[in-house]
Parts: sequence; structure tokens; C-alpha cells
Amino acid sequence: MNLNIIDHSFHYEMEKLSQIFFPDEKVTVNYEAVEDGNYITTQRIKKDNSDIIYVKVCAGGQMREAELEIPVCKNSEELCERRMAQMMFRLLTEMLSYTPPWGILTGVRPSKLMCKLIKQMGEDEAVSYFLDELFVSEEKTQLALTVARNEQPIMDKGVPESFSLYISIPFCPTRCSYCSFVSHSNEQAKRLIPAYVDKLCEEIKVTGKIANEAGLRLESVYYGGGTPTTLSAEQYKKISSAVAESFNLETVEEYTVEAGRPDSVSDDKFVAIRESGATRISINPQTFNDNVLEKIGRRHTSAQTEEAMLSARKNGFDNINMDLIAGLPEDTLESFTHTLDKTISFNPESITVHTLSLKRSSTIVTNELETNDARLCKEMLDVAWKKLSSNGYKPYYMYRQSKCLGNFENVGWSKDGYECLYNVYMMEECHSVIALGAGAVTKLRDPYGESIERIYNYKYPYEYINNFDEIIRRKNEISVFYSNILKR
Repeated sequence: MNLNIIDHSFHYEMEKLSQIFFPDEKVTVNYEAVEDGNYITTQRIKKDNSDIIYVKVCAGGQMREAELEIPVCKNSEELCERRMAQMMFRLLTEMLSYTPPWGILTGVRPSKLMCKLIKQMGEDEAVSYFLDELFVSEEKTQLALTVARNEQPIMDKGVPESFSLYISIPFCPTRCSYCSFVSHSNEQAKRLIPAYVDKLCEEIKVTGKIANEAGLRLESVYYGGGTPTTLSAEQYKKISSAVAESFNLETVEEYTVEAGRPDSVSDDKFVAIRESGATRISINPQTFNDNVLEKIGRRHTSAQTEEAMLSARKNGFDNINMDLIAGLPEDTLESFTHTLDKTISFNPESITVHTLSLKRSSTIVTNELETNDARLCKEMLDVAWKKLSSNGYKPYYMYRQSKCLGNFENVGWSKDGYECLYNVYMMEECHSVIALGAGAVTKLRDPYGESIERIYNYKYPYEYINNFDEIIRRKNEISVFYSNILKR
């Protein structure tokens, strides 16, 4: 697919929109007309008092084109970009007989946009904007509105000094076939873990000192990865002790550890996690179909998931999340429904339903494994909505990823009072998240505005270990940021 960008700067949105309609094709951006095979030409012609927006689409032997003249106004750039996207959307839906449910909205945070629009114009106008300007379906507009309503009280909790702490454990027992995260299987990287734990504890201590000196208030702690429970109980204790010694945990409302892989947990690990002060864990079956588990490279069974849940309850955990994925290879609507029923039978406090994302570096894509289609994925998500809603769960946060089947979304569902605070803080970017470990990205949020500054750690464990001095140097940017911000 050739995407021709002629005399305008809207290439990012046009490219993302093209990928939604042609998910299996590589989109090549050209800055001159290349009319070969499937192609889309987008052009902006500036006149003295107006702009002419032109879009031409050729695909599958069909051709459509349209143009629109827009008078110059205060927000001409934004308006021209939106009108161009709308024109492309209309032409492609006509040609392909396919209407993406999220319309021309390409961002990963629809609920964040909904919250922003509600503040600016009220609920009714925000809903109308989603429907009429962004072409979002009624179903997805209602989802964004419901999530926005449910997460707003959480977003209102913070003070200017609020922040969350993210700790990256980028190791897994095996790599799942759908995964493209920066994580390493324990088989390959086990020798790096001791050195990694030592360096991580050092980064924790240095960063804790910086946060304390800046007068910051810690609201939530989250261990992610990877699979944090890949670590031994003793390695976890070493890290959690460093956290307790370095940060003031008295203000923490939520302390989460991902115990995602049922084959990575044990009673001694659950005890270590509980004794560290953790209040919430996540145990992620993804599916209760053992054939699908084998297909996606997870070396555990449904029975092991059940054992992990029983062990977690026995060890005192009363706030457990379970993750599922709709659209996995060889999964059927019947087996996905069974997965939902089985998950609900454990009575977890929250359930996250992901849509399979076909990431370029995942083995599903590189090995060209057969996947389910968007229509079946939609049926799975519809069943999830009905069953979870009728069993006391409500959608409280959501996000989107590129190359999701059907351009669908990931939704976190919870019982009242069990919403994951960190998920909302992180996804809606309503306060700073200080992130530690390999692949971690610190996001420093201006509490008096909307700007965000990022501090990147090296991605891979060996880079993290070998370049540790530079990581510590970068952490000093936190002090600089807050010395300016909190003086206001």
C-alpha cells in the first residue's frame, strides 16, 4: 500500500488510518505521487483564503476520489487534518464495505480524550463529537463514556506531589507467541538475573532519595514485566526490601505485583509478596483452553491456573486480577465463552479482556501462524461484555494497541472498589510515573498543565547492567523537573 502525502504534514494520522483498513499490508509513505498497486493520495492545496483537501483511493481495482474547500480559520491545521481523515474514512468504508468501530480515532487513549472533551464541553457535546466528528460507533462511544465516568473519581484523587512507582522485571519462563515486549525467557537470560537484581536495588535506592528530597507522595506501586514471579522468593524479597527502605510507603493506596504466569508461582513466592505489603496481584490464564495455551507457547495448563488461584486465596490475597485474550489462535467462540465462565467462577476482583494484537516482532507474525478473524473477535468481546456486566463487573479503564484484530480495544473490568489505581494513573497520564529497571520509561507529568517529560532506561537487561552509570545520571532529571514545577 502506497500512501502519498502531498503538501501537508498530516502523515502520522493518515498512515495510522491506512493501517486500520489495510492491516496486512505494509504502508509505504511517499512524498510524491506513486500510483502503483493499492494506493492512497492525500493532498492539501493552500489558497489565499481557503484550503482544498483532496483524497484519492485506489484499491482492489476500484477508484474513488473527493475534495473539499475549507475557509481559513484559527484552527485550520487541526480542521484540515480532521476533514482529510474523514474523507479518507468515507471513501474506504464505501470501497471495502468495512466500518472500523473507532472511526478516525487512532490514539491509544480514547477515554482520556473523552474526559478532556467532557471538561471542555460537557457530556452531551463530547458524545456528539465522538459520533459526528470522529465517526466512532455508538457502542464504542458509550464504552469510552462509561470508562471516563468510572475513572474520573480516581483521577481526582491526586495532589501535585503525587506519583506512582513502576518496577520492571523483564524476564519470563518462556516467550508467548503474541508477545513483543522487551522481555527475555528465563532459559536464555537466567545468568543475568542476579546482576540485574543488584543494579535494580541500587537504582531503587538512588531514586527513592531523589523522590524524598523532592517531597513527592507515592500513591501506588506496580511490579510488571515480563513476569516478576520469574524471580525467586529471595530475589523478590531483596527488591521489595529496597523499595520499603527507600520510599515512604505510608501514603501508598495500592501495591500490585504481576504473578501472571501460573507456572511461575508457589506458596513461598506468595508469602514473600504478601509480606512485602502487596495488596493486589494478577494471575493471567489468557485462556482455559489447553490446546490454545500450547499453541501460544505458554508452558502451563488450565489446572495450574486453578491451583495458583487457590494458593493465592489461601495466602490471603483478596484483590486478584485475571487477564484474558480474545482472538487467540485456534480459540473458538465456544471455548472463549468457557474461559469467561471459568474465570468468573473464581470470583476475581477484576478481569482484563485484551484483544489479540499482531505485533510485528511477535512469533505469531514472524512464523505466520493462523489467527482468528475480526468478526469472531467481535463476537468474543460481545460475550465478554454481557457476561461481565451481568456478574457485577464494570469497565473502569481501557486502551488500544496498533494492529489489534478488528481495531478493537483492551478493557479492564472490576467490581466496585477494586479498580486498579495504577492502571488509571498510567493510562490517563494524570500524574507522574517513575519507572525503574530495563525498558522502563519514566513519565514526569506537569500537575499544573498537560506536558509530559520522559526519561528512558536502556531496553535490554545486559544494556541496563552495562550502562548503569548513565541510567543513574538520567534519574537526576527528576530533581530538575520538580525543582521547577513545585515552586509554582
